[in-house]
Amino acid sequence: MPRRYGESTRTLRAATPPARPGAPVSPGPVPVSAYHLDPEESAELDFYGRASNPNWRQLEAGLAELEGAAAAVVFGSGMAAITAALRVLARPDSVVVIPSDGYYQVRRYASESLVPMGVTVIEADHQEIYAAAESADVVLAETPTNPNLDVVDLHRLAGICRGRDKRLIVDNTAATPLGQQPLALGADLVVASATKALAGHSDLLGGYVAGSRPELMEAIARERLLSGAILGAFDSWLLLRGLGTAGLRFGRQCANAQALATVLSGHPAVSSVRYPGLPSDPGHALACAQMQHFGALVSIELADAAAVHDLVARSELLVSSTSFGGLHTSIDRRARWGDPVGDGFARISLGIEDTDDVIADFTRALG
Repeated sequence: MPRRYGESTRTLRAATPPARPGAPVSPGPVPVSAYHLDPEESAELDFYGRASNPNWRQLEAGLAELEGAAAAVVFGSGMAAITAALRVLARPDSVVVIPSDGYYQVRRYASESLVPMGVTVIEADHQEIYAAAESADVVLAETPTNPNLDVVDLHRLAGICRGRDKRLIVDNTAATPLGQQPLALGADLVVASATKALAGHSDLLGGYVAGSRPELMEAIARERLLSGAILGAFDSWLLLRGLGTAGLRFGRQCANAQALATVLSGHPAVSSVRYPGLPSDPGHALACAQMQHFGALVSIELADAAAVHDLVARSELLVSSTSFGGLHTSIDRRARWGDPVGDGFARISLGIEDTDDVIADFTRALG
């Protein structure tokens, strides 16, 4: 049985090519421009930048290893990965279930692109999704959900889909492959934004689809080739470089999230706290069963929008940002984007600052 390494070792190995005498320990990026063709016109690995690139192959091998997949295909963003998977699996007259309590852009894509092509789209929240899956051809689940951090039972959902020979896609962005392994729980495909915790430095966009069914992964790769939704060569290298420290960063971020959620759950200025790692959280028992880590996101409810703005103004560490997973602790008032949440609802993404500093900063800023 292969040795099971720790997370920092796994992410470092996933980002590092096999050793070759005379080669650098950490090779630089391979730019994409024109490739030299074989004058004999034999089959070639790299012939055009939209079709393949050495940086992709190394990155995809690492992502597949971390997700426990046979293959991965990288895209220019998480949305590009999600929409590619839906285009491959959704057909006219098919029924697709999407999360009503997940990332809002997915709902927009479904209504503006899938419905006009004859797909029936059902929006279901984390409680309704099991019943909705009974009549669906494709189910897209997000867990923990963004921004409420509710947990979906992937083993149960996969059983429903598998029993009907239907397809389950899981958005693993919030949990990351370090926190959750959807394929091992029965999912057919994993989609994720690598922009967040895996890249980790808030300086690029990227996404991927991972899976172990050859016919699905070949179709996904073909969709990328024809749609052109590629990840740039230099961004691929940056993401690969960031992946090497993801284990260290994510471990600190999760520890900070657990500590902050625990402190804020007893703070008088905070009316509610959502974090799967809290024993009081509705999703805690399920999260313990299917997650290795509870993630770096904490959602809180303050009195109103002004209270969120005051928190940011008084803080010395908080960054106001709608993306998450970076080095810095950030906050986003989700109602500004139209999420069905209260005006004082805020999603916090924990960074890699020292835990005591984060707790002291929030305590001081909340008053």
